[in-house]
Order: sequence, then structure tokens, then C-alpha cells
Amino acid sequence: MTGALRLPRGVPLTSTGIVYLVLLLVVLLSTVLTASAGRNFFSPGNLSAVLTGMSVLGFIAIGQTLVILAGSLDLSVPYVTSLCSLVAGTAMAGQTSNVVLGVVVALGTASVIGLVNGLVVAVLDVHGFIATLGMGLIISGYLASNYQGSAGSAPRAFRLWGATHIGPVPLSTLVMLGCAALVIVLLRRTRMGHHLYAVGGNREVARMSGVQTVPPVVVAHVLCSLLSGVAGLLLLARLSVGSPTIGSQGGYDLMSIAAVVLGGTVLGGGKGNVLGTLGGVAIFAVLDNVMSVMAVNPFLKDVVRGLVIIVAVAVYARRSTGGRPARFERPSVTDAALQEAR
Repeated sequence: MTGALRLPRGVPLTSTGIVYLVLLLVVLLSTVLTASAGRNFFSPGNLSAVLTGMSVLGFIAIGQTLVILAGSLDLSVPYVTSLCSLVAGTAMAGQTSNVVLGVVVALGTASVIGLVNGLVVAVLDVHGFIATLGMGLIISGYLASNYQGSAGSAPRAFRLWGATHIGPVPLSTLVMLGCAALVIVLLRRTRMGHHLYAVGGNREVARMSGVQTVPPVVVAHVLCSLLSGVAGLLLLARLSVGSPTIGSQGGYDLMSIAAVVLGGTVLGGGKGNVLGTLGGVAIFAVLDNVMSVMAVNPFLKDVVRGLVIIVAVAVYARRSTGGRPARFERPSVTDAALQEAR
């Protein structure tokens, strides 16, 4: 198995290319369905709605990509998102002068949670599924016992972040894409990124090759929680109040994992990229948009999302059969990372 399809002229089509080809097909189908409902899919308002739908899930999925590449998983992200929206909203208390304080406290809280997750996974050798599930339950219990409903208030100056557009593109989407670009640079151009791939591909081989296996996993978890905190700040800006259930209601734990796998990242770690994840996020955003335009029953929406998740996992399972694929989209990067570590 080569892990890549080939176009008629012999040009390789990577998993990322397949994701964007599927996205193109979904957009074409959505254009037809939207037109049948008397709407224009490419109208500025509708494009803005699609991009807005990408923002929150995009932040979380980018972070989830990092931990999955490192061979871990993070199920605490929806609770971190909810907690950060509450912490920031309470700290701001509707005062513009408290915006910086609220942002710092929220992101600091998220970073500490990510640090604990990373240390438990990397140092205590607890599987990421169990470690972050436990952390999620701890945060969920704290939220349920200390908040009976929405709390805090975001001042107007902060709410502009969730409402400002540059043309049809929301500012929040541009910030999300900026974060994605930084993570891409981290993965492709830094030693930490190469080590993260190596540890996710085979932790023991990476250790024997001289790679310090703890820092990449810890950094991945810290960045994942940090980006989940940014998603919480965005939800605070849109709703103007913090909510203890906003993260779990969005199902961002499973949705982010589905977007990552749909984007071509292998659940076992070591292979994948953020560009593919963005394609997976876009597919979900387009599907949600067209289902809203068509006034699809909310329960049927969950059915469609569930089918997409199943297909994504099935694709992963099929790639896993017949031997483990190459770790990277480009050749010899794992070897280069291990040689660099020596």
C-alpha cells in the first residue's frame, strides 16, 4: 500500500488532497441544495455563516491535531472551553478595563490544565484517553457544583471580536487561520515539531534515538488546552456571558477528533497535518450550514454528523490495515528528525 492515490498523469494525491477534493464535492452538493431552497450558497451572508461555524471547532481541532500526532488524545476540551468562558466572563464583569485580566486568567487556567494533562500522560504513562477523561470529569463536576447557569459578562469592546468582519470573513476565522499557520510552522520548521512526530510514530524508537519523549507530549497538551481556551473566549464574545455547558453542548470533544481523523491524521499518532484538519472542519461547517438552510430536523443533523464520524473512523481503519503507512506526507521527515536528535 502506498497510502496515496494517483491522478491519471501520475501526480500523487495525498490524504490532504483527498480531503479537499471531498470538500469540493460537498460544496458543489451544498450549492445545489441551497439553490433548491431559493438561497445562494456563495452569498456574502452565507459564506460568513460557514466561516463563523468553522471558528470555534477550528481552534479546538487544531489543538486536538497536536495531541493526536503525539499519540495521545484530549477528551477534556469541551469542559476547558466552558470553564474558560466562565472564568473570563467573571473576571471581565462587563468592564472594558478588565478585558486583559479576563483573557490572561482564562488562558492561564487552560495552560495549567494542559500542563497537568501532559505530565500525567508523559510522565505517569497514563493513556491520554483515560487521563483527559478524568480531567474532564473533574472540571465537569466543578462546573456543575459552582455554576447553576450563565455567569459573568463580556464588555462590548470584547464582544466585537466575535462580531467583526473583514468583508465576508469574520475576524475570529482569521485569528483561527493565524493560529493554524503558527502550528504548521511549529510542526514543519522546528525541532519540537519533528520530535512530536517521532514520539507519536513510535515513542520507544524515538527514546532510543535520543529524543526526549516528555516535552513534545506536554507541549502538545498545553497548546491543545490553550486553543480550547481561545475557543471559550470566542464563545464568550458571541454570547456575552459565560456558560458551564456551552462546550459539552457543542460536542467539541468528539467533533474535533472526527475533524482531525477526517483530515487524514492517524489516531495512532505520527502521521497527519493541520491543513487536513482544516479541511475536515470545513466539511462539517458546510454540512451544518446546508442543513440549517434546508431546515433539517436537529435530530437528523446528529444522524448526518454521526455518519460522517463513522466514515472518518472507517477510513482510518482501512488505512491501518495492510501495514502502517508512512509517518509523514513528505518522505524521510521522521528519519531526519531522529538524525537531528542524535
